[in-house]
Amino acid sequence: MAEVILSDVAKSFGSNVALNGVTLTIPDGSFVVLLGPTGAGKTTTLRLVSGLETADRGRIQIGGRDVANLTPAQRDVAMVFQQYSLYPHLTVRQNLEFPLKSPILRTPRAEIDRKVGEVAEILQISHKLDNKSTALSGGEMQRVSIGRALVRNPSVYLMDEPLSSLDAKLRSDLRIELKSIQANFGATLLYVTHDQIEAMTMATHVGVLDKGRLVQFGSPREIYENPVSVYAASRLGQPRINFLPADLFGAAPAGATHIGLRPEHIVQGEGQDSFVQRVEHLGDQTRLHLSFRDHDLITVTEAHTTLKGGDIVKIRPEKPYFFDATGARVT
Repeated sequence: MAEVILSDVAKSFGSNVALNGVTLTIPDGSFVVLLGPTGAGKTTTLRLVSGLETADRGRIQIGGRDVANLTPAQRDVAMVFQQYSLYPHLTVRQNLEFPLKSPILRTPRAEIDRKVGEVAEILQISHKLDNKSTALSGGEMQRVSIGRALVRNPSVYLMDEPLSSLDAKLRSDLRIELKSIQANFGATLLYVTHDQIEAMTMATHVGVLDKGRLVQFGSPREIYENPVSVYAASRLGQPRINFLPADLFGAAPAGATHIGLRPEHIVQGEGQDSFVQRVEHLGDQTRLHLSFRDHDLITVTEAHTTLKGGDIVKIRPEKPYFFDATGARVT
């Protein structure tokens, strides 16, 4: 596996700035998730690392090598796209074998059979190996697409929302499998998603992108507990963080215009009165939708609460974040 370093990388498409001076180190053996909405620059970053796009400025290194003049094949990366890219005239087995049969790898037949069998078992497609790819469902096609990357042993795996077309159960299963594969083999994996659950459960590091800029980089826990901005704070957390006027609960630090409160950081049973608008029972927890001084907010409480819509509950903030008018963290 290999460390990947981006140094002041920029890329534009006409007047559209896709990446703007991104500097980022993806440690050897890490599972790095790029998180952000459409247009943040996530996929462009993957395509630049893979060699499918050329940077306008900056430097990209893989395993200590400057890859500016290397083709995708020479960079030794394996990429899984959001849209499955299979050979329709080949069977599932033949699609999985294809990367291993390249003149560069020259994989022995026995090794091909072993790797294809292992990956097919992990991805739950062993029974489909002799089917044509055109006979598969969308979810099965994506599993084969993921499998074509997994059978190889590249320097870096690049994945662009590979689980987005799968049903909820399979997506959950594959999250576990992908993380297990990455950890067991020490793979360096750069993964793009807009799904914060994938980021929280799989990543060793998260890079939060906004309009082509890297806003924050760190462990999922670090970004969740110590966000640098309103934008970064809103990328992780379910339910989402509450943003309210800074002085809603009393005095606020100088320069603060907003207070950010994670749902679990609203203490109940003491403080000031709030009105319960709605109660959501979710099994392991209950969410309270509250109205406090004409502002809506969400908090969590114990699963078997007796609170109901129309009740009054006292609340106070705990571990608040304060932000200024630009969205930057004040304290």
